[in-house]
Amino acid sequence: MSSSQSADTNAAPVTPAATPTPPKNQRLRTIGSGLLIAVLIAGGWWFYQYKTHGQYVQSTDDAYVQADAVTVAPKISGYVEEVLVKDNQEVKAGQPLVRIDARDYRAQVAQAKASIDVAQANAEASRAQGHEQDAAIAQAKAQLSSAQAQAEFASAEMRRFAALVQTGAEPAEQLAIKRNQEQQAARQLAAQRANLQAVERRVSAINAQVKQALAQAESAQAQRDAAQVNADAAVITASTDGRVGDRTVRVGQFVQQGTRLMSVVPMDKLYISANFKETQIGPMRAGQSVDIRIDALPGTRLKGHVESIAPGTGAQFSLIPPQNATGNFTKIVQRVPVRIALDVDAATRQVLVPGLSVVVEVNTREAAGNRPETVSAKGAQ
Repeated sequence: MSSSQSADTNAAPVTPAATPTPPKNQRLRTIGSGLLIAVLIAGGWWFYQYKTHGQYVQSTDDAYVQADAVTVAPKISGYVEEVLVKDNQEVKAGQPLVRIDARDYRAQVAQAKASIDVAQANAEASRAQGHEQDAAIAQAKAQLSSAQAQAEFASAEMRRFAALVQTGAEPAEQLAIKRNQEQQAARQLAAQRANLQAVERRVSAINAQVKQALAQAESAQAQRDAAQVNADAAVITASTDGRVGDRTVRVGQFVQQGTRLMSVVPMDKLYISANFKETQIGPMRAGQSVDIRIDALPGTRLKGHVESIAPGTGAQFSLIPPQNATGNFTKIVQRVPVRIALDVDAATRQVLVPGLSVVVEVNTREAAGNRPETVSAKGAQ
């Protein structure tokens, strides 16, 4: 082996040069630049969303699903004979819900019918008496006419004989007879007049009896109608379509008039009552679209629209409205109820029930140009 080969064999192997690592500050600058760019992009996106959408959205979580539930209460008092529905049952308008024992009211109907029959019979009897008195009046008038004719004839005879007696053609005794006949005819005439007046008074009394009997019949008719209404009210029916809730009535229970028995909730007429701050309702208008998130349906967004805005804050319609004309005044942000209609299908409505918590977002963009103009203090001066 040559010396050159031996030198090559003993020489150390050559290693490649290591790549220099960047300094730590340079890595931090790279990360910071990336974060800054991400923040700027996110901020720009947020600003874009706010200018195009976010600034027009008014939201609140003080909102709940509601329905105008109908309280079922009896018009009459009595013992519950039958309960025809179960808890949470779907019912239709006019469907029987509760039946109350109506035997007392049916007895009142029968009694009123009997009173009607009696009053009508009295009226017919009085009418028959009136017809009889009509004949008596005709007879009395005829007798009065005859008596009046006899009285006139007797007066004429007395005057004629008085003239004859003065001339000596007739004796004075005949004049006395004629005078007596005249007086008798006058008395008969007066008697017939009194008889006619008595008959007419009897007719008036009979007519009054007829009117009284008819009035009694009408009163009995009204009593029968009222009793029939009460008897019909023994069957309590649903006034609207809906679902039975809060059923407290039981068979055998004695219920008073107006006692709450149950409620019928119209599930097809659900709506949302949202309480917005007074600083939020300025741009709100009826018809604006609403995004709805319900806690019971996580991840689901529903649609709706503003139906109406209350004519006052919630405090104004409280049992005791606040009176701020006192020395101790603290300004509190008021809330205004807003009614929101649900634009959902029937299947979704079946899932919703009154009382559920809701978060609503009202898009007021279409009303942005319709806000009331403000006048500055200088302009007002």
